[in-house]
Amino acid sequence: MCGGFPCQDYSVAHTLSHSKGINGKKGVLWWQINDILLAKKPPFVLLENVDRLLKSPAKQRGRDFAIMLRCFSDNGYVVEWRVINAADYGHPQKRRRIFIFASHSSTKNANIYNSEEPEKTLLETGIFPSIFRVIKAKDSKLINHDIVHNFKDLVSISEKFSGKFENSGFMTNGKVYTIKTAPIQEPTTPLKQLVENNVSEEYYLNEQKLTKFKYLRGSKKVKRTSKSGFEYNYSEGAMRPVDDLSLPARTMLTSEGTTNRSTHIIQDPQTNKIRLLTPIECERINQFPDNWTDTGMPNRRRYFMMGNALVCGIIKKLGKAINTIIENEE
Repeated sequence: MCGGFPCQDYSVAHTLSHSKGINGKKGVLWWQINDILLAKKPPFVLLENVDRLLKSPAKQRGRDFAIMLRCFSDNGYVVEWRVINAADYGHPQKRRRIFIFASHSSTKNANIYNSEEPEKTLLETGIFPSIFRVIKAKDSKLINHDIVHNFKDLVSISEKFSGKFENSGFMTNGKVYTIKTAPIQEPTTPLKQLVENNVSEEYYLNEQKLTKFKYLRGSKKVKRTSKSGFEYNYSEGAMRPVDDLSLPARTMLTSEGTTNRSTHIIQDPQTNKIRLLTPIECERINQFPDNWTDTGMPNRRRYFMMGNALVCGIIKKLGKAINTIIENEE
């Protein structure tokens, strides 16, 4: 079973006061996933979300992820997770996401989580360190949680749990082990390797757009008023005037291609003029084949689709590893 359930209720794109986590309109899809686990008991599960999931909600850190882990445990699964930044492992985008891999207790793979020291699993033998190599982060300590014996049920976790989940961890028999890891980085793929030649004039910015982007990407301190009438200063630091072609792309959002601070703008290597990325370049940043989204939809929709996508190279590596695990079950 594979899925990337909606992330808006966990995303930093929403203010902390509006992020409702697992109780939000889209976060509730988790309960449909739980229903599938209960009814179908798939031997393996791969899920993806934004890394903020580990800290959701703001007023009770870690509660939502603890609820998910308890659901997995109650359904007979062991779980491993890792926050992965695609650019750390040679992929062309700085996109940080949490990946969750679960094995049903009836599988051979589930046994590895009971047979070794926790740190060895997290740093060497688990599915994630075997593909995306890490070291223990400086001053990091192994954190333990018991989400079965210390909590009567899901209601108890919902009401009482508050704890820290680091970027790497696993759970077996209701016991959670989590530690902060640092990536063993691989050579990067810079944006300049993905740039198209002879780009259409429609992607170049006129003087009006250039002026707008200069403001959006510059530092600012603006007075704003909340709905309740409270006045406050909203401030932003300056960004580079254009994106650096010698680096991987920044995280692409669904607003890509619009006149927005988060939109990538580059200095075209051929013309030296400033322009937007093309839809094909956005596909390349996510490692899709050229024109993957050229199905008749408008360009705005193509940008939106890539802002919602995963970096395909990460999934390809995970797919190969899961395939090996499945073969070893036979």
